[in-house]
Amino acid sequence: MHLLSGLSLRIYTTRDIVGVELAGALKNVIAIAAGISDALRFGHNSRASLMTRGLAEITRLGLRLGAQRKTFSGLAGIGDLVLTCTGHLSRNRQVGMEIGRGRRLSEIVAEMRMVAEGIPTTLSAYQLGVREGVEMPIIEQVFQILYRKKDPRKALTDLMSRGLKDE
Repeated sequence: MHLLSGLSLRIYTTRDIVGVELAGALKNVIAIAAGISDALRFGHNSRASLMTRGLAEITRLGLRLGAQRKTFSGLAGIGDLVLTCTGHLSRNRQVGMEIGRGRRLSEIVAEMRMVAEGIPTTLSAYQLGVREGVEMPIIEQVFQILYRKKDPRKALTDLMSRGLKDE
């Protein structure tokens, strides 16, 4: 660790492999949702809310699978999530932007030169959440948009009309 750390690179370690892997994979699904939100011009507050609630979903699943809560509030969790949901070079956010503009997923994928991991991860995350009985409404709606061709505005309506609860 000390050999790799320096003034331009700082190394952090963890033993929470499950948490790091889940955070690293599922942030891509939330980034697709963020891209859709951005394309529909919902604004920065909406994106921030989406990212915050997305992190809550990722954390719930992670805890169910034995991950450590602190992983999701660190660089592997919120740090990577913020970059992937806001960065202009994020492939997953770009997929969401194109979907939000009305393009079909098959067209987007056919034109891509790189892989957007969030596309297959959405299916896996949805299935894992169902299997584990973990409530993940954002991931469920991204699944519906990508794999069931649900209109993104209808997905938003379904998310916003869910029952209210304490945070």
